[in-house]
Amino acid sequence: MPDAALPKALHHISPPPTTANLDYANLAIIDLAKYNSPEGRAELVKEVREALSTVGFFYVINHGYTQEQTRRIFDIADIPFSQVSTEDKQKYVAAMKTDGSYQGYKPRQYWHIDAGVRDQLEDYNISLDVTKKQHPVELRPFLPEISEFAKHNHFNVLFPLLRLLALGLELPEETFVKQHDFNAPTETTIAFIKYYPRTEEDEVKTKNVWLKGHTDTGSITLLWSQPVAALQIMTPEKEWKWVRHIENALVVNTGDALEFLSGGFYKGTIHRVVQPPPDQRGLTRLGVFYFALTNDDVKLVPAMESPVLQKVDIVRRCDDSVAPMMEVWRKGRISTYGQSILQPQDQRGVQEELINGLVVRHYN
Repeated sequence: MPDAALPKALHHISPPPTTANLDYANLAIIDLAKYNSPEGRAELVKEVREALSTVGFFYVINHGYTQEQTRRIFDIADIPFSQVSTEDKQKYVAAMKTDGSYQGYKPRQYWHIDAGVRDQLEDYNISLDVTKKQHPVELRPFLPEISEFAKHNHFNVLFPLLRLLALGLELPEETFVKQHDFNAPTETTIAFIKYYPRTEEDEVKTKNVWLKGHTDTGSITLLWSQPVAALQIMTPEKEWKWVRHIENALVVNTGDALEFLSGGFYKGTIHRVVQPPPDQRGLTRLGVFYFALTNDDVKLVPAMESPVLQKVDIVRRCDDSVAPMMEVWRKGRISTYGQSILQPQDQRGVQEELINGLVVRHYN
């Protein structure tokens, strides 16, 4: 679509990155420019396998979007929050409890965080089929661009990564790709999320935690890097480390589904959101995400045909005979997240809940 034909959007002005001296995680940088040569792909297989079998997070660069295209997506991402009235937002609230789906708005203060404090995150989530549900009038002119953005994430970033992951397990390279059919029933989502500042009282009550430590429900999460520092990951040494902003890079992590499918070889890494450093407090934080889940009908069991998994001690969350389908797992997690009563935390700050008979942990 020529630039002249694009509908006008108010420009979202991103703040400068923090200058605070933060304890950053040392994450691998995966250069997808190497993907198209046999030698480069072989290198990437090793790099991605190492990153996801240890830390569970890495960056992606040279993903096919220019800085200008990325800025345009952030302009569009702000529309559901800054251009839609509070009254109209209520018409498009997601049926999280009843349908186990995030499609539409997740309002602020929907999730309980801790000590009676509720969240200050507002989400707008869009299906791969952007026509599946109605959207606010203000967003409708931008749906063709959002659809193209979804396809870019899926075919130009997600699929190459899934092929690398399959090769890392010595599986046929289309193994995981077949489980992520763009046109199949799935909860794979384009998510725009806006984080709003909180009161000092809420910060004290929650010890500055905005979202407790958790793993993602799906297989792969693509976060389009933005400059407001708040994301932290738990390292294998059980330490919280900040994730540094890299301009026009993606921050990638694995979730529950891929951990199930790989028998724990690719770890769903625990991460959380905390109050930004002092020079960024009072700012809103706009996030653009691609939450990839398998097809709804995929049974979440280890790929035991993998020669790699046959040689290691795999970790099953449950017996294969009772392993959930993706649809059941994601509906269970979405419908209860931030709503259920968690078991009292232990000395490590870990709280638990049962979803479909399986333990899900939250780290505070």
